[in-house]
Order: sequence, then structure tokens, then C-alpha cells
Amino acid sequence: MEKVKAKKHLGQHFLKDESIAKDIADTLNLEGYDDILEIGPGMGVLTKYLLDKPINTYVIEIDTESVTYLDENYPKLKDKIISKDFLKYNINEIFEGKQFAIIGNFPYNISTQIVFRTLEYRHQIPEFAGMFQKEVAQRICEKKGTKAYGILSVLVQAFYDAEYLFTVDENVFIPPPKVKSGVLRLRRKEDYSLPCGEKLFFTVVKTAFQQRRKTLRNSLKTLNLSDKLREDPIFDLRPEQLNVEQFIELTQKIEADGV
Repeated sequence: MEKVKAKKHLGQHFLKDESIAKDIADTLNLEGYDDILEIGPGMGVLTKYLLDKPINTYVIEIDTESVTYLDENYPKLKDKIISKDFLKYNINEIFEGKQFAIIGNFPYNISTQIVFRTLEYRHQIPEFAGMFQKEVAQRICEKKGTKAYGILSVLVQAFYDAEYLFTVDENVFIPPPKVKSGVLRLRRKEDYSLPCGEKLFFTVVKTAFQQRRKTLRNSLKTLNLSDKLREDPIFDLRPEQLNVEQFIELTQKIEADGV
């Protein structure tokens, strides 16, 4: 079969640099799980290096042309190609509650959705590595006090240690994207449970950053907090001034206030 043509509507940019593919495959430490799921393998430039590792590699691919190519060119993937949309697929049809890692050269148009989906499955995903648009990768790994720090930064870092690994140039893709890419690695924290209500924590973080220029006293008005709680000095701060631990503390105070 001829090579797969990149499809714009799927956000496909095929990596052609073998050394970068190998470097991405090598970011995983393969500890604490027996299975890897690669999202959007395309023509398998990353897949081939995963298949060399002592671990079970599964791939999930929505593009039927890519599925046919993988099926014909990678016999080791027999019965391990999932022709589904990762964002809609119940991954436990394959993994049945087991631990697994996620890796991929992610389509930029759905990369943040992939991260949020990963957070939903965080109890099963001890490690995550992959390539994003550079700005998105930096945002996920950013610390407090910068413009890039936001919802993604806080929610991911509440459960994972996030590390920006390296930058990838545009010219190593077919077709080349208009932006640089960045590779990151997430390793789940040893204790990734929160000492506060998780649903409320998500609500507080998202609500705070929706009006990031305002102080928390103003941005969290919709949560109907008591006047007494709103006198707390933490409400003088803007959301970008709080680290993850302070957002947890803030959520605990709001919980105690009866929200």
C-alpha cells in the first residue's frame, strides 16, 4: 500500500524524523504497567520503536486509511489496532481496569481534549508522554505566576508531575505545521487523591481562570460564597498567583463554607 496522505480535518502531521520518534518512545520508563496505548499512530513511525520494547503496544486510530496501512505493515500489531475515536471509546473494553501508559504524536486540534480524557482515567494511567503544539505543552508544565499558567496547568499538576522535555522543529513533519512542537512527560504522583472534593476542585479552578485578570473575590462570585469567607486574604489574589496546593486549600475553605 502507498503511504497514507495526511488529512487536514484530522489534524494529521506525520513525523518523518526517526531519531525524534525514538526519543519520544524512550521517554516512558515502563514501570508499573504492562501495556501502552499509542493515540493516532498514523503510519507507525513511533509505533515501530514501541514494538521493540518489552511491553504490549496497542494503537488507537480513527483514520481508516492509517488502520489499513498499519495492519499491512506491522504484523506485531495483530489484534491490537483499535479503529475508534479515543475521545469517545470506552478504553476498558481493552484494558479492563488495568494500568496502562499513553503516548503519541497528538493531533493538535484535539490535544487538550486528550489530556482531559486522560485525567478521567488517571486511576489507570501512571505515565503519559507525547508531542503537542509547543505552547500547549509549555502550558501544561507551567508553574504559577505566568500568563501561560492556567486551567490545564493546575488540573494536570494536581495529579501528575509534569516535565517539558524538548522542542521539535516544524520541518520534521509531513506536511509541516505552522508552529513548533513540544514533547512532555507526565508521571502520576504517588498520592494522587485530593484532600478535597474533586468535582468542586475542578469547578473552582475553571471558574477562577475564566476571569483570570480579576481577583478570586470577583471571579468566584458565582459560587455564592459567604461574606465572611470572602474576607480571607486568599481572595485578594488572582488565579495565576496560586499554585496547586493553594487551589486545594482554597477548595477546602469553600467546602467548609458550605458550597
